[in-house]
Amino acid sequence: MATVPPPREGNLEAPTRHPLDWQAPGFYDSGALFSELERVFDICHGCRRCVSLCRAFPTLFDLVDESETLEVDGVAKDDYWQVVDHCYLCDLCYMTKCPYVPPHEWNVDFPHLMLRAKAVKFKQGGTRMRDRLITGTDRLGRLAGIPVVAGTVNAANKSKTLRKVLGKVLEIHPEARLPEYHSDTLRRRLADHRRREARGEPAGRTRGRVALFATCYGNYNEPHLGEDLTAVLEHNGIPVTIAGKERCCGMPKLELGDLEAVREAKEYNIPVLARLVDKGWDLMAVVPSCVLMFKQELPLMFPDDPDVRKVGEHIFDPFEYLALRHKAGLLNTDFKQPLGKVAYHVACHQRVQNIGMKTREVLSLVPDTEIKPIERCSGHDGTYAVKAEFYPSAMKILRPVLRRVEQESPDHYGSDCPMAGNFIAHGLGGEGRAEHPLSLLRKAYGI
Repeated sequence: MATVPPPREGNLEAPTRHPLDWQAPGFYDSGALFSELERVFDICHGCRRCVSLCRAFPTLFDLVDESETLEVDGVAKDDYWQVVDHCYLCDLCYMTKCPYVPPHEWNVDFPHLMLRAKAVKFKQGGTRMRDRLITGTDRLGRLAGIPVVAGTVNAANKSKTLRKVLGKVLEIHPEARLPEYHSDTLRRRLADHRRREARGEPAGRTRGRVALFATCYGNYNEPHLGEDLTAVLEHNGIPVTIAGKERCCGMPKLELGDLEAVREAKEYNIPVLARLVDKGWDLMAVVPSCVLMFKQELPLMFPDDPDVRKVGEHIFDPFEYLALRHKAGLLNTDFKQPLGKVAYHVACHQRVQNIGMKTREVLSLVPDTEIKPIERCSGHDGTYAVKAEFYPSAMKILRPVLRRVEQESPDHYGSDCPMAGNFIAHGLGGEGRAEHPLSLLRKAYGI
């Protein structure tokens, strides 16, 4: 068993993320994988700081505590997959909790180890057909976005009888909230923006004009978010265009371990986005996971690709961008409507971008507005909370967030992650709906 040093001997330097060596011959070697899993699990067992983050760590610790040796060597190797399956790559353990990440000599990168395990499982054909299907967000969106089909799918998702059938066939939990689909997509709504060449006013890292990456979710499921963002940017004198074409950013396939599908998405998206950067556009997306994919995961998978690096350096979280404009004195602060008290869930994939609470910073500029941030995982993930076997765990993870929202009795609540926001609304029940911070900002502007 590894000997865990006292906390003061943990790493106090900023984490250093090593590139993901996913194309190396040994990456998919099962023996090497399980050896590394045992090494890292032993360190985690001796530390246990991450027990409250998600279900992966309690699952590991329960396996150890119920083993004959009370150590990791007493856990059956096949049971390691239980830990892997509960990890949805939120990255919070690496970025906010673990004292043994690089440059510490123990070199613990739990999320990327879980990603490697998922990739091995996928390569060996151990991934369920359901998981392959629901991570095919482009295909699902195109099909469900057909006008007649969209209405049928949305009605079916609300039918208890059909949801029971879906639960038996695809193992989708019958109580899980599924997203609505729209045939009037964001790309259709912003079609007249595609050829815009207007100039904006540069300030610091921002160049004052923005090209939107619509995202699968923002395009097919909640297109109003892209409209809200566009309205806010244009109200601030920032011209907006939309990428001429795009595919899924690749995050759902990354979480599945299908790294070749991630590579295919990268080869489709990066040339389009890099050309926009070359033409002087900044890049933006309404879903934090998509921004993180271009900022962090693709650069770690393809560290030698200059276009990947270029896109990563020029894509922004919306509120990160607005905060930078405010710092330069260029943000319109003529707000027409106060927001009162806002219970604001801080999305995990926004937190790990290390940009600070820019959403709170910007919304706090609205007079008579109080922002109450909630820094706990919602438990949704992209697909975790809809799977029959994980829905109960997701609801358990959600409970502390629900308690905070209920304690605050806010005028509004929501999250930068629209899926997390909707999951919170689902957990609260009733007729209430989450409101995305972009929608709240547009409301405050009165536009």
